[in-house]
Amino acid sequence: MAQLLAVVGGGDLSTHAVLAAEALRKAAGRRNAALALEIRGKGGGNPIPEAAIREAKAVLLVGEGDLGEGRFGALTRARAAIDDVLTDVNAVLDRLLAGASDAPGAVAAAGPKRIVAITSCPTGIAHTFMAAEGLQASAQALGHDIRVETQGSVGARDALTAAEIAAADVVIIAADTGVDRSRFAGKRLYATNTKAAIRDGKGLIATALAEAQLQAAGTVEAKADGPARPAAAEKKAGAYKHLMTGVSFMLPFVVAGGLLIALAFAFGGIDAMKPENAGTLGFALGEIGAKAAFALIVPALAGYIAYSIADRPGIAPGMIGGMLAANLQAGFLGGIAAGFIAGYVTAFLNKHIRLHRNLEGLKPVLILPLIATAITGLLMVYVVGVPVAAVLAALTEWLKGMQGASALVLGLVLGGMMAVDMGGPINKAAYASSAALLSSGVDAPMAAVMLGGMTPPLGIALATRLFPNRFSKPEREAGGAAAVLGAAFITEGAIPFAAADPLRVIPSMVAGSAVAGALALTSGVTLKVPHGGLFVLPIPNAVTNLPGALIALVAGTVVTGLLVGLLKKRAA
Repeated sequence: MAQLLAVVGGGDLSTHAVLAAEALRKAAGRRNAALALEIRGKGGGNPIPEAAIREAKAVLLVGEGDLGEGRFGALTRARAAIDDVLTDVNAVLDRLLAGASDAPGAVAAAGPKRIVAITSCPTGIAHTFMAAEGLQASAQALGHDIRVETQGSVGARDALTAAEIAAADVVIIAADTGVDRSRFAGKRLYATNTKAAIRDGKGLIATALAEAQLQAAGTVEAKADGPARPAAAEKKAGAYKHLMTGVSFMLPFVVAGGLLIALAFAFGGIDAMKPENAGTLGFALGEIGAKAAFALIVPALAGYIAYSIADRPGIAPGMIGGMLAANLQAGFLGGIAAGFIAGYVTAFLNKHIRLHRNLEGLKPVLILPLIATAITGLLMVYVVGVPVAAVLAALTEWLKGMQGASALVLGLVLGGMMAVDMGGPINKAAYASSAALLSSGVDAPMAAVMLGGMTPPLGIALATRLFPNRFSKPEREAGGAAAVLGAAFITEGAIPFAAADPLRVIPSMVAGSAVAGALALTSGVTLKVPHGGLFVLPIPNAVTNLPGALIALVAGTVVTGLLVGLLKKRAA
C-alpha cells in the first residue's frame, strides 16, 4: 500500500496539474517511495483508494480549489503550489518525506523568514498602526525580518519597494479594507483583518507562513476570485470589509466638506451661501464644501465599495451608480446599494466573460465598466432608487425631528455602541452610519458618536488618577497616553485596559459612553465633521451647542472613571 499521498488540483490549469503530477511520480520513483496520486479538475479525476488513505503516512496537497481534504482525517498534511512542484519537485518531496507540520499548508522550512506586510483600517488611524506594531514586535520575537507598510489616513507610509517584495518569503495583509494586491503577483500571500495582528501577531505569522497561497498574476482575476485570501478569512470579512472600504475612502470628503462649510459660516455668517453673497470668501468656501466635496460623498462611498468587491473595474460602475443615487435623492443608503450592485455585477461578469488572450486587456477598461455600469444604472433608475429615496426621506425626517425620549434612546444606543468593542464592527457600524448621515444633512448622531467614542480612554485616564491603587505602575503611566488618544477621538486608546480586565472595564466604558451620547442628543448638540475630537470643537460652527457638548463629554468621562475605580480590584 502507498505510504505517501498527493492530490493535485489544477482548476483551469489542467495541463500544469498533469505535469506536476508526473514530476511527483518520477521524483518518488527515483527514491523508491510509494506514492498514490490523484488529479482533480473539472473533468473529474482518479480518486485515491480508501485503502491507500488508511495506510498512508502523509498527504501532499498541490494547487488550489477543492482537494477533498476532509478524507484525510488526522493525516499529516503539507501544501505546495503547482509552480513549486514544477520548479523544484525534489525540494517539495524532501519536505513531505521529512514530515510536514500538522497545520494545513505548511511546507516552509524552519528558520528566519523575510516578511512584508500591509496594515489598513477604515479610518486609517489607530488599528492600522496597532496592527503594524503587533506584527513588528511578533516578528522580532520569532526571529523573522519584517517590513510593514501602513495604509493610513494620510496615505501609505514606509511603502514597500519592489526589491523588498521580490525578496520576501511571504506577504501578510492585515486589513479591514480592500488592498490592491497586483504588485504581489507570484508571491505567497495571506490576508486577514487587523484584529488578528493586534491580538495574536505571533499566531498570525505562524499561520501565514503555513497557509499562505500563491497570488495569481492579474489584478482583476486575483481580486475577483480571491485565491490569495484563505476561505475562512474571506468569510469573516464579507460585506463588512467592502462597506468599510467605501467608508474609508468617503471620510476625507466628509471631513473636508464639513470643515469648509463651517468655515464658510465663520467668515460669512449664517447667510454666507446665499446667491446675493456670491464673490465673497464665505460663499466660495461654501461652494467648495457643499457643492463639490459633499457632492462626491455618495459616489466615493459607492465606487469604493465596488472596488473592494471587484477591484478597479468596479470603480466606474460604482461611482456612476452612486451619482445616480445622489440625483435620485436616495443618499447614502442608495450609494451603499449601488456599490454592492456594481461590485457583484462586475465580479460576476469578470468571472463568466471569457475572451481570447489577445482581447483580454479590453475587459477591465471597456467591457466590464460598460456592461456593469449599464446594469447598475438601470437597476438604480427603475428598481432601487425610488423606494430607497423614500426610506431615506422618512429616516431623515425622523432623525431631524427627534426630541425627548426618542433622542435619549438613540443617544444611549449610539454612545454605548462606540465603547462595546472600541474600533471593532459594532463601533464602526455606529460610526459609519453617522458619518454617512452627514451627507443628508443629519448631523446630530455624529455628535453622539464622537463624544461617546472619546469617553472610554478619557474615563480610563481619569480613573488612573483618581484610583491609582487599582492600576499597576505601567497602567498608570499609560493613562496619560490614553487621555491624549481620547482627546483625539481614538477610542482604541482604551483597548489595553479593557483587555486586562474586560468584565469590569467594558461595562463601565459602555455606561459612560451611553451617558455622553444621550446628553448630546437631548441637549441638541450637532457636529458637522466626523473626526478630530477636541481639536475640531473650537472651529466656528463645526459644533452646535458647544457648552452642551462639553457637559456631555465631562459627564460621560466621570461616569466611566468612577465606575472603573469602584469595580476594579486593587492592583497586586
